[in-house]
Amino acid sequence: MHPVTAAVTARIIARSRETRTDYLARMAEAAGASPGRAKLSCANWAHAFAASPDGDKQRLRNPTAPNIAIVSAYNDMLSAHQPFERFPDIIKSAAEAAGGTAQFAGGVPAMCDGVTQGRPGMELSLFSRDVIAMSTAVALTHDAFDGVLMLGVCDKIVPGLVIGALSFGHLPVIFVPAGPMTSGLSNAEKAAVRARYAEGKASRDELLESEMKAYHGPGTCTFYGTANSNQMVMEMMGLHLPGAAFVHPNTPLRDALTAAAPGRVMEMAQGGRTFTPMSAVVDEKAVVNAIVGLLATGGSTNHTLHLVAMARAAGIIIDWSDFDDLSRITPLLARVYPNGSGDVNAFHAAGGMAVVVRELLDAGLAHDDVMTVAGPGLRHYQQEPFLKEGTLVWRDGPEKSLNTDILRSVADPFAPEGGIRILTGPLGRAVIKTSAVKDDHLVIEAPALVFHDQDDLLAAHKRGELHRDFIAVVRFQGPQANGMPELHSLTPTLGVLQDKGFKVALVTDGRMSGASGKVPAAIHVSPEAKMGGALAKVQDGDIIRLDAHAGTLELKVDPAVLAARTPTTVSPAAHGFGREMFGWMRRAAGPAEAGACALFEVA
Repeated sequence: MHPVTAAVTARIIARSRETRTDYLARMAEAAGASPGRAKLSCANWAHAFAASPDGDKQRLRNPTAPNIAIVSAYNDMLSAHQPFERFPDIIKSAAEAAGGTAQFAGGVPAMCDGVTQGRPGMELSLFSRDVIAMSTAVALTHDAFDGVLMLGVCDKIVPGLVIGALSFGHLPVIFVPAGPMTSGLSNAEKAAVRARYAEGKASRDELLESEMKAYHGPGTCTFYGTANSNQMVMEMMGLHLPGAAFVHPNTPLRDALTAAAPGRVMEMAQGGRTFTPMSAVVDEKAVVNAIVGLLATGGSTNHTLHLVAMARAAGIIIDWSDFDDLSRITPLLARVYPNGSGDVNAFHAAGGMAVVVRELLDAGLAHDDVMTVAGPGLRHYQQEPFLKEGTLVWRDGPEKSLNTDILRSVADPFAPEGGIRILTGPLGRAVIKTSAVKDDHLVIEAPALVFHDQDDLLAAHKRGELHRDFIAVVRFQGPQANGMPELHSLTPTLGVLQDKGFKVALVTDGRMSGASGKVPAAIHVSPEAKMGGALAKVQDGDIIRLDAHAGTLELKVDPAVLAARTPTTVSPAAHGFGREMFGWMRRAAGPAEAGACALFEVA
């Protein structure tokens, strides 16, 4: 084991000792009771299966026949979740064949940041994670299940399902993904059209045609944003069947993986062959594995929020220093758009997660001694699924990358460090994704231009006011100000200015995106402006220095001058598009480094 990985793991264990012990005690108490339905009265239990087919009713009456909950984020607006329409029927048939039953326990909301980007609804996006967690708890609180299958893929959905499921961590849980869409228009062509549109050189019809060729069918968007980072994380944490992440929807192999999940979760149930509750899978080492996988693949900055919140739900406390220390010793093994030209399908074809897991384990950067839904040991995830005469089997994945333009070894990485770093300084602490930023843009010193809304910046660009070196400060975008929306709409404009030779960067207490690209962006600045952070005192013309190499975010203003300034105050819109219903979440949200979550008290 690499000494830094071992040291970070040890300090997480020490930091979490009290909260983890409390969590495990609660899960042990829940697991020590008999199956939930055995505790229900006859009237309660009859209600639970009144509408089931007669065959299912007979199995459900049997206290030893496992009953599996299905919790799904299905809707047919999200391409990644549309395939889930078919999954319950597949799962129920497979459960029956294995001698049990499966019930659709509940649905959770699933919104798409790709649709709400730049719109008021984006201010509900991050908090939808917490709503999903609560909806999961509602679905499972009937206490009539022996195991759970979670159907979700995209940005806030998987983290929300994980947080909710961990409240029922005495049960075995398997995450069942839908897979990525097939490759469409190349990412380079799509980015070029977006850049031309930002310059006014392409029409809206041209832009729409390009986007429709890129996003063209069922499945996850094929760039390596938060949705596909979620799938990587589920593999690294041992919550998928091995190799399930990046198999296309509506294929025989995908259907076989879906059908295999209920049988396996029954084996993991209390009284089954291998009792494996979720609380035993998601431990400190699994969380470290997830962070290392994120860094090695250049994954989404959103997971500097989500992984913190997910871990906290299991009684495990991590912070950005853990990410930073692990990033310094974790080499960058993958370049997937926006960090490279290839998409997740090309990554999967090159060996994908099987190669990543092998490389990280062989280098001692990840822990093998973990429990997974496939059994003990992360080495299970060096394997990949395939069909042999129509039967699902696993075989060893490639020992090395089949395309070194996309995927490399620890011995020959794209970069010696991972894709995420932490910046600190007078403005607070921030996250920067470095894996897509060229070296000559990792240090920027320029005057600040302050905005309170991303639309103000875009309007200034249209007026021709941004053709100069500057660092855009977009503030009052934190969780307590307006729900911390992604500001990904700024990427094309800032990218165009950078391509023209201007030194540009972004500093914000908001989020950027899992698709953060080539422009240096210090995001998640904490404390946020709304909560008295120094960001609220920055003025136009102040010199800011962003140095990703040194890990610093400096404000070159005399401390006495800064202290004498009166902080700017802004009251973002808190109504319309449902925002008025989320006021309590804005008020309750913890700081970004604690996961920006409204469900946990932060000391």
